[in-house]
Amino acid sequence: MGLGLPELLVVLLIVILIFGANKLPQLGRGVGSAIRNFKDGMKDDTPDHKS
Repeated sequence: MGLGLPELLVVLLIVILIFGANKLPQLGRGVGSAIRNFKDGMKDDTPDHKS
């Protein structure tokens, strides 16, 4: 059971109402940056601690 087009439009409308249309590009950049950093962190093979 996934999200269809009507559900996505409702979510987008709520996000626009909460954050405003002017904040959306900034919010999108922030989310993209967070996803990119998470992927980079998952690719890192080196352990963070010494044992």
